[in-house]
Amino acid sequence: MADNSHTQNLGELTEELLNKARGANSGRAADTVYSGRYLKQALLTLTAGTTMAEHDSPPEATLQVLQGNVALSSAEGSWDLHTGDLMAIPPERHSVTAHEDAAFLLTIRTDVS
Repeated sequence: MADNSHTQNLGELTEELLNKARGANSGRAADTVYSGRYLKQALLTLTAGTTMAEHDSPPEATLQVLQGNVALSSAEGSWDLHTGDLMAIPPERHSVTAHEDAAFLLTIRTDVS
């Protein structure tokens, strides 16, 4: 769990995690950057062509692309997201595919009953 009293440089962490992802068979790497009572944030990286297979969605979450280009796909539709884009994740099963090496910040509300 991340130490919540310190700042983190997401640019530096992105580069570190992308390097790990490039060396991993899965093409992915991630780290929790904040974990509090009501909110959790994780930085995820995917190499070009890597897909996070379809998985359940938390009740409320956002995805913000910090670097690269990804597609988020669900039964509701498919969205191409680029550096700087922020999207509320539909509350249904979805997948994420990197069209190029990418990093995104996943924010999840954790106080849902």
